[in-house]
Amino acid sequence: MKMESSLWLVPLMIALAASWSSTAVVQGQLKNGFYSSSCPKAEAIVRSAVESAFKDDPSIAPGLLRLHFHDCFVQGCDGSVLISGPNAERSAPQNLGIRGFEVIDAAKTQLEASCPGVVSCADILALAARDSVDLVTKIQLLNLLKQSNGPSWAVPTGRRDGRVSSASQAAVLPSPLDSIAAQRQKFAAKGLDDHDLVTLAGAHTIGQTECRFMSYRLYNFTATGNADPTISQSFLAQLQTLCPRNGNGLKKIPLDRDSHGNFDTSFFKNVKAGNGVLESDQRLWDDANTRRIVENYAGTIRGLFGFRFDFEFSKAMIKMSGVEVKTGRDGEIRKVCSRVN
Repeated sequence: MKMESSLWLVPLMIALAASWSSTAVVQGQLKNGFYSSSCPKAEAIVRSAVESAFKDDPSIAPGLLRLHFHDCFVQGCDGSVLISGPNAERSAPQNLGIRGFEVIDAAKTQLEASCPGVVSCADILALAARDSVDLVTKIQLLNLLKQSNGPSWAVPTGRRDGRVSSASQAAVLPSPLDSIAAQRQKFAAKGLDDHDLVTLAGAHTIGQTECRFMSYRLYNFTATGNADPTISQSFLAQLQTLCPRNGNGLKKIPLDRDSHGNFDTSFFKNVKAGNGVLESDQRLWDDANTRRIVENYAGTIRGLFGFRFDFEFSKAMIKMSGVEVKTGRDGEIRKVCSRVN
């Protein structure tokens, strides 16, 4: 990572301190090192489980990140998405394709053997999301693909697990079809603003989606007979090759055209160029306020005239992971993450 001039570091750090201070209010009773006495190896155990899964399948990283996001948007970050059952949250259409449950279960099994009844499933999920991003960044560096610019962060812990999981409540989740107005409303309902919306959308710099979630943009978009006009012509041809009309809707395609294995800012450059894969991502360019944030992240001089995505993503994740958390005597500490005690 290149070192910019120290002249701008002071105001930057002041701004960061102010942001972290406001984030702490959202966290409530969460704190860094919550398990330092009750289960000192908790974070290391979660990390080991994530590393093991990542070694076998690196695509698990965006899966765990998405799983945490989906958990936090429904009833807060309480592990409710992990509960199984025909009418549980994870069975909702909005949660189609979410994955990573086996990684959380593996970590929980080890934690119960080491510290029974201490570490919540909600905290395991928050830690696993952080570790996933960190591992992607480490691989970037080890493979010498590029400088390691990805984020990592200290995860405030102390969440307790929810006892309710309902598929009907998953309707509040953001959708790939959402307009900016719809996205803004859903984020605002969780105390998240436009800056958080755009920053968290940047998680799509890693991972894949399936043709069925975006092919409607390529053929007869809104019954016009044409493709979505916001897609650049060169990218449209590429997408139509990847997802042909009446083709396999389950085929996976990268969410980031240029570097879906790297946690970087190319996602924002793609949105700026009309190369966003999901409609909801490309719509970030339609609104003046979200466009300004996209432009800041896509800028060529990182941190000097724009936002530092690695810093801002970490802050946004900490803020999101504090949404409507259960602490103290609320909720419970599940013994098995897929069912209430």
